[in-house]
This record gives sequence, C-alpha cells and structure tokens, in this order.
Amino acid sequence: MLKTNDQQMVFSGFTNPGVGSSQTDNHKKITLPNKLNLLQPLRQWLDSIEIENQKFARFVAKLIPAQCPFERDVVLLGRKVAHIPPMCKLNPLYDELVGLRFRALCYLVDQCGEDIQSYC
Repeated sequence: MLKTNDQQMVFSGFTNPGVGSSQTDNHKKITLPNKLNLLQPLRQWLDSIEIENQKFARFVAKLIPAQCPFERDVVLLGRKVAHIPPMCKLNPLYDELVGLRFRALCYLVDQCGEDIQSYC
C-alpha cells in the first residue's frame, strides 16, 4: 500500500487481494531452512582443544604454517610473470587452525618461557 496526497493506492502485484490495511500484521514471514553446516562439529572440536603439553604445543606450532605455503611468485628469466595469491582463506577451517596455532605459541611463551622466533 502506498499513501500519497491522502489517498491510499494498492498495488495488487505486491499485496494479496482481499487483505485489508492490517496486512503487515497478518502477513506470515517466509523462513528458509538453516543451511546444514557439516563442518561445525569439527570447528567446535578444534576450538575446544586445550594446549597443556609442551611437546604437543611444539608439534602444533610446527605442523600449522605461519604463512600460506601456496603463495608464490612465478619468475621466468628473472622477471616476475605471475603471482599465485594465498589460498588459505579458502580453507573452511582456516580460522580455527590459526587459532589453534596461536594458542600453542601462547602456551610456549607464557607457560614454558620458550622463544618462539624459530616458529615464525
């Protein structure tokens, strides 16, 4: 319903015929089913991992790279021909893995007093 110059105009293409001015009150919302997120249990498991062992913290810090290993510059005859961008952000578990690595590094620094420059 559109109100102009004290006149109400009803566009039948946008409203249901036969519905009065209280259409917005009686209108049912269309809800789409929630997307089934198959990776959510794995994300929660990765976020719930506690780093409580120096050996495990070192393993995690070495296993998960600090930078994306796929980012490359393609050089031909001394000239940069192409650049392959980092694709780690395409990994659906990227944030959880980076968080796990960060927790491992924090454990090594805070609890073990270890220098972590070798992991960076």
